[in-house]
Amino acid sequence: MSQKTAYITGGGSGIGRAVTTMLVNRGYKVAIADLNYPHAKGVATSLGPQVIAYEVDAALWESQTKVFQQAVKDLGGRVDFVCPIAGIGESRSIPNDPTSTDFAKPDLSCLDVDLYGVTYTVSLAVQQMRRQERDEDGIRGKIAVTASVCGFYCVPTLPIYTAAKHGVVGLTRSYGAYLPEEQITLNAVCPNVVRTSISTEDFYDKLEANGLLTPISSVVNAFEKILDREFSGQCLEAGPSGRVDFRNPAEHLDHETAELMELLYERAHPLHQPVSQE
Repeated sequence: MSQKTAYITGGGSGIGRAVTTMLVNRGYKVAIADLNYPHAKGVATSLGPQVIAYEVDAALWESQTKVFQQAVKDLGGRVDFVCPIAGIGESRSIPNDPTSTDFAKPDLSCLDVDLYGVTYTVSLAVQQMRRQERDEDGIRGKIAVTASVCGFYCVPTLPIYTAAKHGVVGLTRSYGAYLPEEQITLNAVCPNVVRTSISTEDFYDKLEANGLLTPISSVVNAFEKILDREFSGQCLEAGPSGRVDFRNPAEHLDHETAELMELLYERAHPLHQPVSQE
């Protein structure tokens, strides 16, 4: 059996680094891409030759494509597990300046990285995995995106971040329900607050003092569940208690709505057929 391979964005720190470490311990060869190349290189140096580091701007399709193509080549032409983990927090997205008579463009960089960037990585992974042969379990590849509990719950003061994570959850639940038809799985890990570089140490210390900080080990555990099983379209919440559990989507309003969703599925199915079959 050939060595398993993985590609991770945001692998230079936080959750990405922890997942990379887990994969190396499981015998994977891992390509990690990060905007902060020195951090990614440091992870590769500390974990050894099974990790290759690259610099990427997850918000840019051109940057992601260039790096992903090189990573697949360096991994031997196949990638078994892809994890879009790169993410940023909310900025002052919608300006509040009562003295201004102009209109300032909102800062949507959070959407660029946390939603569009994730979607770019998913798109690259799906296109690559479609070209790959099935593994010993009949799978062409697995994708595990990082969302957030902000994909389920609403934080009134984080509207753009919440919108981005709701988008990732929606992408996972919809596309992840289809992809098994192509022997590909797509799932999401949705942590509560984990100590990363997104917020401040004072905030994390406050959460930890109140037992509200989620251990990164439980987040890694969620990724391992995705690796070890063959479900798809699922969202796994990781909470402060260390608990990891599936979060189900809303039920249909009534049987007519359920029937409508089936008809929409059938109507849009041709969008995912090979171009030569259109």
